[in-house]
Amino acid sequence: MLAQLPPASPDPLWSLISAYRADPRPERMDLVVGMYRDESGTTPVPDAVRAAETRLAEAGASKAYRALSGNADFNAGMARLLLGDAPARLARHYTMQSVGGTGALRLLAELVACATPKATVWSSDPGYVNHRPLMTAPGLGFETYRLREAAQGLDMAAMLDDLAPAKPGDVVILHGCCHNPTGIDMRPEHWAEVSAFCARRGLIPLVDMAYQGFGDGMEADAAGLRRVVDENPTVLVAASCSKNMGLYCERTGATMVLGESPAALSRVAPLLERIARASYSMPPEHGAAVAAEILAAPEAWLREVEAMRRRVAHLRAALGAALRAEGAGAEFAALERQKGMFSLLPLGPEEMRRLREDHAIYGTETGRINVAGLTAAQVGPLARALRQVAAPARRASAA
Repeated sequence: MLAQLPPASPDPLWSLISAYRADPRPERMDLVVGMYRDESGTTPVPDAVRAAETRLAEAGASKAYRALSGNADFNAGMARLLLGDAPARLARHYTMQSVGGTGALRLLAELVACATPKATVWSSDPGYVNHRPLMTAPGLGFETYRLREAAQGLDMAAMLDDLAPAKPGDVVILHGCCHNPTGIDMRPEHWAEVSAFCARRGLIPLVDMAYQGFGDGMEADAAGLRRVVDENPTVLVAASCSKNMGLYCERTGATMVLGESPAALSRVAPLLERIARASYSMPPEHGAAVAAEILAAPEAWLREVEAMRRRVAHLRAALGAALRAEGAGAEFAALERQKGMFSLLPLGPEEMRRLREDHAIYGTETGRINVAGLTAAQVGPLARALRQVAAPARRASAA
């Protein structure tokens, strides 16, 4: 049997991580993996998480099996975090725990395939690299729309022009905030336009909320999602606690489906539970229990998330200033105004290879870097390396 397995290439991102770990140069920078790091270069465990884990350990709750839908307190807390306290929204949702945000996306893909197997999922280009395999695994079609910056931010005309062929029942993936990989965020007027477009055309928004709190703040980052929920009869949401709670390896996420009414959701819960049962049975409890503790009294945690957000914004501002001081080209100016953990450098695969080989700086082949992976001491060397790598490419382009 094993000899009949088809060949499979290694995951390119994890191949880069392996290369970074094998690199003996002490100045090397890992800007590949999407994890927040502090000034020591460590991904911290928030104090709110440590306190919640202490309380849970002291309580000594049983490790017995939980429900297929996961931790009920966690599900309710995530619904409030995403939707706010508006009764009209909270009356329309079904939320269940998932195995991280990735697991939430896969559950939703399976749900769409059960309901409308010929539906097409529309995702941004560039976009999160895992959206395509997750959505096509159950047989859904997959198309892309352009996500580009114009002079005034997002080029909404290009986005909606590409979405024009979408059919009623198709799914449109929208990044709730802090777009991965570009860092381009939709402003309120963009959310208003795309929400109205989906409602008018009968398209189903799927909002991927992986970085809530890292853009403009916890509430502001949910404003686009809430507008879409208010204006569209059916909305899908995949949420993650990896970044804003630091629960990366605990794989804690939430799958949410919103319908026109509680009656419209009657078939959602048993179907999602059946899908989960056939995939992993039930999600892990520990991370959800920690998150539920935090969400019950979130004030201290919210202050920690805000401190992380401000630090990432400061790193962006410092990198922008360093690039200007180095005389880097105007094509790097967007790094400073973009939001969240990621940005897409204006560099091709050859320039990214030179960054790795000549400067020990690791980003993806497509140019994505994790700004939240920097320390203050690394900003200057990164700016110098970017200017040096980009200069030959600019000269070649001019010629």
